[in-house]
Amino acid sequence: MTDNNTKGDAPRKPDQSPGAAVGSGKAPAPKAGPGHRAGPGGRPKPPPVVNIRPMAEPAGMKRRHRGVLIGFAVFVLVPLVVVAIYLGLVAKDQYASTAGFTVRQEEGASATDLLGGLAKFTGSSASGDSDILYEFIRSQALVRRIDEARDLRGYYSQNWSADPVFSLWPDASIEDLRWFWKRIVRVSYEQSSGLIEVEVLAFDPLMAQMIAGDIVRESQDMVNALNEVARVDAINYAMADLAQAEQRLKNTRSELTGFRTRTQIVDLQSDIQGRMGVMNNLQQQLATELVDFDELSGTTRSDDPRVSQAMRRIEVIRGRIAQERRDFATTEVPQTGEDYPTLISEFEGLVVEREFAEQAYRAALTARDSAQAEAIRQSRYLAAYIEPTLAEDAEYPRAFVIFGLAVRRQIKWDIRAA
Repeated sequence: MTDNNTKGDAPRKPDQSPGAAVGSGKAPAPKAGPGHRAGPGGRPKPPPVVNIRPMAEPAGMKRRHRGVLIGFAVFVLVPLVVVAIYLGLVAKDQYASTAGFTVRQEEGASATDLLGGLAKFTGSSASGDSDILYEFIRSQALVRRIDEARDLRGYYSQNWSADPVFSLWPDASIEDLRWFWKRIVRVSYEQSSGLIEVEVLAFDPLMAQMIAGDIVRESQDMVNALNEVARVDAINYAMADLAQAEQRLKNTRSELTGFRTRTQIVDLQSDIQGRMGVMNNLQQQLATELVDFDELSGTTRSDDPRVSQAMRRIEVIRGRIAQERRDFATTEVPQTGEDYPTLISEFEGLVVEREFAEQAYRAALTARDSAQAEAIRQSRYLAAYIEPTLAEDAEYPRAFVIFGLAVRRQIKWDIRAA
């Protein structure tokens, strides 16, 4: 008993942990530090194991990288190289001719202005003429006229096999030529000032200048046509107004003549003045009798026979005046069946109508004369502030501009693709 207990309670070495066998070859367990928790029986837990991956190998070219490079070369670099080669070696030189003009209206006082606006039937403002001219330059009608004169289809299709991008195809229709016209004729229009500037492109400078000159001449003819239409319309309107005013004056004069024939009164105003003269005379006689009566009443007795005679004359005169007034208002004019007030109203209406017709006739006559005077001179004309120029150097196609736009477009495509 004593020997067994002595062997089981033998002392341990300081560097051995509890439970570790001497000479077992295992490392002693670490002591519990401040970051370790004690396990069951007061023993500390071992720290967690961290797995560290091995270092990455040097990067190499993968298949997807090669695809990106090939796509970039095919869709970006190759098109840009093709564009650069085409612009530098294939594209034909183009020369530009510039012309500038505007529609001007004649300034200064015209006959219509001097007449105070009585006859503003002639001429029209130049506003809107530049808009019409701008649309005319871009129209199919002008393209057809210049094509008939210069053979545009044959000229711009001569380089089709060598330079198809900047040339017209040989079998182009008039609609195709009008589409191509917008590429070779560039029109800039400032609506506020009415200035129009045209730039024409051609393979030689003389052809560009001739086409620009044709555009200016056709525009001038267009303005002259507008002038002619305005002149014809102004004269026609003035003549129609004059004929209408003349017929109206004839009708009013005929009605006034019919009134005089029906009433047998040449001048109703004179007849009325005659009747009013009678009444004025009676009024004067009445005033004289009243004055005599007052004098007689102040110097004689009331039973004097002269007083009664004076009163009798006064009564008679007053009665006559009243009768004249009644006759003037109610008595029928012989052979008419109408009284004087009705005839006066009808006569005054006819006189006013005749005076108005005479004024309208004078205004229409003035307008006709003014329209004829305006038709003699040109109210609007085409003012060219830049004559068609003759180029010495080829400015088009602008290779750097087109190439820069191509680069910009490719960059946008790459950004969208990314």
